[in-house]
Amino acid sequence: MAEGGLLLVCATPIGNLGDVSDRLREALQTADVVYAEDTRRTATLLQHVAAKPVVRSLFVGNESARVVELLAALGEGRTVALVTDAGMPGVSDPGTEAIRRAREAGFAVSVIPGPSAVTTAVALAGFGADRFVFEGFLPRKGKERALRLASIAGEDRPVVLFISPHRLVADLKAIAAVIGPMREVAITRELTKLHEEVWVGAISGAIEEWSSRDPRGEFTVVVAPGPVEKLSIEDAIAEARLLVVGGSSPSEAARRVADATGVSRRSVYQALIETQDRS
Repeated sequence: MAEGGLLLVCATPIGNLGDVSDRLREALQTADVVYAEDTRRTATLLQHVAAKPVVRSLFVGNESARVVELLAALGEGRTVALVTDAGMPGVSDPGTEAIRRAREAGFAVSVIPGPSAVTTAVALAGFGADRFVFEGFLPRKGKERALRLASIAGEDRPVVLFISPHRLVADLKAIAAVIGPMREVAITRELTKLHEEVWVGAISGAIEEWSSRDPRGEFTVVVAPGPVEKLSIEDAIAEARLLVVGGSSPSEAARRVADATGVSRRSVYQALIETQDRS
């Protein structure tokens, strides 16, 4: 590891400054420099924790140039804190390049964890959170948008999206076009703030609700998982045969396919044995 400073990747409150942790407070108070997505918003946070570091901007438009400056500060042995407006740097926010290049240069990188709009919305939705997918912001147009929407339609896990207020209704309509009007969604806005709101219901109802309102604030949307299509016994046997070709025993292949699809393990196993007997 290179001799030098320390990069602290700091998750900041997603709305309520009461969520500032002792570790975040200490990190900001001891940092020599804070690189912030929006220096004006970060000024409010720094005032709240009584911290007075040097503050520099680092946002999507200037990240590459600022990273050179940030690495130089680390090379001088300084402690550098990286923050965004809300949440974790690098998660649908600037910071990825700074973190990657600091690590590649051999500098110490540490994370100060904190509040997350993603996990907060998943918990509030009540769709289950043992497994979920985070999609961030949808592309606005083109093939990539179509592909991302198609992937949402095929998901059997909850899907979490960030949506800006002026794109909310258009994105909901686009999602409804691929998943149907009755799939449940959770529309959350202004999480942890004074006007926090959670709306849960069919996506058709969400479109009607938010078409009649002026969407304001930060939206995190959770799409409920789609129904799991049960594999036919023929398809399950074919999957198991591929596993056997790949080196699995008939017993192991039958078990793995049965666990994944819900088909009868015994039926798959018998079919595999019959195939072996005929060969």
